[in-house]
Amino acid sequence: MSARWSGRTKESTVKLETYQDDLAALRRRVFDQRLAIGILSVCLMLALTIIVRIVGTERTVIVPPAINKTFWIEDGKASNDYLVQMSGYIAYLMLDVTPKSIEWKKDMLLSWCLPENAGSIKTRQDLEAARLKKLNASTYFQMQQLVPDEETQSVTMTGYLKTQVNGANTSDNLKTYRADFVFRGARVHLKDFKELKDGKPDTATGVAAAGAR
Repeated sequence: MSARWSGRTKESTVKLETYQDDLAALRRRVFDQRLAIGILSVCLMLALTIIVRIVGTERTVIVPPAINKTFWIEDGKASNDYLVQMSGYIAYLMLDVTPKSIEWKKDMLLSWCLPENAGSIKTRQDLEAARLKKLNASTYFQMQQLVPDEETQSVTMTGYLKTQVNGANTSDNLKTYRADFVFRGARVHLKDFKELKDGKPDTATGVAAAGAR
C-alpha cells in the first residue's frame, strides 16, 4: 500500500513539474509574441510616418520615358535634367520619322500631350504622315544643343534637320525648336512644339510643319 502511494506521489510530482514547465514555456511564447507584435507595431508606425511625410511634401520623384536617370517635380515644375530628357524624346517622336514609323510615333506622342491639345496635334501629324507617304520622305534631327529653362518649363533645341526623299538626301538645314511642357495629373505633358525664327516662335509652322522642314 505504501509503495502504491509513493508511486502515485512521484507520478503527481512529475505531472506537476511537467505542467509547470509547459506553463513556463507558454509564458515565454506569449512574451515573445507580444514582443514581436510590439516591434511590428513600431515598424508600422514608422512606415506610416514616412509615407505621410512623403505624401505631404511637394517633390515627386519620376522617371522619363527612357529611364536614364531619376528626376524630380517640385512646386509643379520639372527639373532641367528631366526637361532635357523629355524634349529629346519628343523630338525623336516628331522629327525622326518615316512613312512607316510616323503612325506609331504619333500615337506615342499623343499620349504625352495635354488632352485639350491632343486633337490639333493629331491633325497636324496626320497631315505630316500623308505628306511623307506621298513623297516617300523621311526626316532625321541631329541634335546639337539643348537649353532648358526651368522657370518657363521649356527647352530650346538646335540641330540639323536632314530630309530624304526616295532614299536620297534632299536637305540638311540648321533648325531651332522649342518644346513647352506643363505638369498636370502627376506627370509632365507636352504643351506645344514650335520652330523658332530668330529666337521667336514661327507662327507659320506648327507641329507637323516642323517635322516637314
